[in-house]
Amino acid sequence: MTNTGNDGRKEKIATEVERLQTDVDELRQLVTTLLTIIMEEADGIQSGAAPQIPNQPRKGYCM
Repeated sequence: MTNTGNDGRKEKIATEVERLQTDVDELRQLVTTLLTIIMEEADGIQSGAAPQIPNQPRKGYCM
């Protein structure tokens, strides 16, 4: 391979890395948004506390 060939390959790799980094950043933002939505309670308050089910033990059940 020549130096020119190596330079072209390095540019392609750099471009691909930039594209992948952009994809990763977008996915991180999406995950953060989805986790925020999941953690938000029905009344819109983000206290992180799940509503209690009446007449159930405090531990040992899942919603």
